[in-house]
Amino acid sequence: MNDCDRLDALAWLLEDLIDISENSIILIEGRKDREALDFFRIPRETIEVQRDGPQRAAERVYESGKEAVIMTDWDSKGDEIARNLEENLRSLGVRYDNDIRDKMRALCMKDVKDVQGLPGLYRRLESLCGRPPQKRLRSRL
Repeated sequence: MNDCDRLDALAWLLEDLIDISENSIILIEGRKDREALDFFRIPRETIEVQRDGPQRAAERVYESGKEAVIMTDWDSKGDEIARNLEENLRSLGVRYDNDIRDKMRALCMKDVKDVQGLPGLYRRLESLCGRPPQKRLRSRL
């Protein structure tokens, strides 16, 4: 996949994150991850897992009655936090999505290992391509 294709794929994944998190809470590691989501204008409810811990974060999602989107980093620490979140969410019967995180990992891992690195990667790919990402041809449902 060339850099321009990666730019488009990254933009589409971010669009998917907006769509899927419409009725969900995004579980992130910390404040810098929130800032990265703000860069992409993802105005969704988040919980910083480093502040609350995986168990309390899962309980807060349960109490909200919403679903969860796991968006921890794709390094070893983020993997461990994601596993703990999955276990805690599952034990509470909370539905969660970790597909976006898995797709981000596959797309971005060679360049960045964390959510906070996404804006820099996005800007770099835009600069290399000399254009903004291509729009999707599908309509939003």
